[in-house]
Amino acid sequence: MWRFLPALGLATTLSVGPAEAACDVKGAQIEEAIAVKSELRSDANTQLVRDLRTLRDAAIVLDTYKFPGECEVLLGVAKSLLADPAKTIEQGGDTDEDKAESLTEARKPKDAGTSKAK
Repeated sequence: MWRFLPALGLATTLSVGPAEAACDVKGAQIEEAIAVKSELRSDANTQLVRDLRTLRDAAIVLDTYKFPGECEVLLGVAKSLLADPAKTIEQGGDTDEDKAESLTEARKPKDAGTSKAK
């Protein structure tokens, strides 16, 4: 029995180690970056700004539910999109209308009795 104590100690140390730091959504300064980038203030780029804010909000939700790793990933995506707005704007803009319609439909809240099987 005594030879299992070191393994038990290691397992306890790993499981009770330092708590993971919360995701720093405020420190990412997404809103501040949006405000200073002039190309993001044009009307043509309102969707990109909306998407950046959606990513920020999703990061907040993940952080709230104790998913700091996933939160950091979303913040990383938002920061990379902000790093080069011209490239982001150039590569964005999916024009597939069927896809857009299905995404719009997926965003609508559904009642339990009205879901359709496809």
